[in-house]
Amino acid sequence: MKLGSVAAIAGLFVTASAWADATATNSQPETTLIDIAGHEVPVVKGGLYDRYRSNPPLSVIAAEAPDVDLSWFKGLAKTKVDIGFESYSPNFYYRNSRVTAVYTADLAKLKELMPARVLEQVQPLQVWPGRGLVAFTAYSYHYCDNDSYNEVALSIITNKPGKSNLGPISLIGQSLSRDYWGYVLKLPVNTELARVRGVVGYNLPKWLTGIDVREDERSVAYDIVDSRTGKVDVVFKADKLADLSKDDEWVTNSFTNTDPKGELTYGYAVSRQLSHASSTDGDSARLILGDGELSAYIRALKLGKMMKYEYVPQFQSALYAPRPLNTLVGRN
Repeated sequence: MKLGSVAAIAGLFVTASAWADATATNSQPETTLIDIAGHEVPVVKGGLYDRYRSNPPLSVIAAEAPDVDLSWFKGLAKTKVDIGFESYSPNFYYRNSRVTAVYTADLAKLKELMPARVLEQVQPLQVWPGRGLVAFTAYSYHYCDNDSYNEVALSIITNKPGKSNLGPISLIGQSLSRDYWGYVLKLPVNTELARVRGVVGYNLPKWLTGIDVREDERSVAYDIVDSRTGKVDVVFKADKLADLSKDDEWVTNSFTNTDPKGELTYGYAVSRQLSHASSTDGDSARLILGDGELSAYIRALKLGKMMKYEYVPQFQSALYAPRPLNTLVGRN
C-alpha cells in the first residue's frame, strides 16, 4: 500500500480544505423532506427521486440526459418491491465513474470482522498463507434514480456462497467470469437519501459524511471526511489510465450479509462498463491515511501489496434488491 508522508498528507488536506471552501459558496440545490421508512430524508426538490421514487420513465431520462445511451436499460424490467419501504428493483444508475484498488490484507483480521453466520457460507479468499484480499472502491454516481452522490466501499473478497473456497483458483474463476463476491465492511456516502436507502433497504453499513472529488488531467482524488471531526481523514488518489478500452464489459458484483432479523441475504449489481482500463503498477493508486476512524480501521487490516487497480471513467449499473440467501444456495 502506498502511504503518503506527513508532509504529503498535510498538503492534500490543505488542498482539500481550500477546494471545499471554494465550493461552499456555490449555490446548493433546494431540497424537500420525504418519508422513507419513518426517516425524514432531504432530497433534491424536483429531482428524479422526488418525482418518481426510483421508477422514472426512460423517456424522462432521455429528455433530461440526451447524451446517455439507454439501450441496455430498455431491456431491463423494474419490479415493485418492499425493502422496508416501497421501491423498485433494479435501481438504475445511468452515468457513473469509479476507481478501485485491490490490496492484500491480514486474513485473520478479515475473518474476525465477518459475522459468524456469514462465515458459515463464505470466507475471505486466501491468496497466500495468512493473506486475504480487500477492494477499496470510490464511486461517483453522476446521474441515477437517487439523483447523484458519491460513495466509498471497503469490501472483503470472498468465495461465492455454495461454492468451494479454493483461494487463488476461486479468484481466477471470478476474474474470468467477471462475477465477483464480497462482504462489505464500510460504505460511507455523502447524501442522506443514499444512506437511508442503503441501511434500511439493502442492510449495508452506510453512514453520512463528506466525500469530495478533485481531478485534473492526470488523476482523480476522493477526500473522505471523518464524520466526527469534520476533517479529511482518507485520501484516495488514482491515476487516469491511458489506452482505455471502449468495448462494453459486463461485471457482476455481489455481496452476502444479514438482514435486521439476522437472516442471511445477498444482493448484487450488474454493471456495463463503457470505458475502462487496469494496471498492476503499485504507483497507479495511493491510499493516504490520516488520524480518523476510517483510517484506524484500515490500518488494522494491515494492508500490503496492491494487486490490481481499475480505472472506469464510464459505466452504467443496475442494483437489485436483496434476496434470502437460501434462494441461491438452497436450504441447509
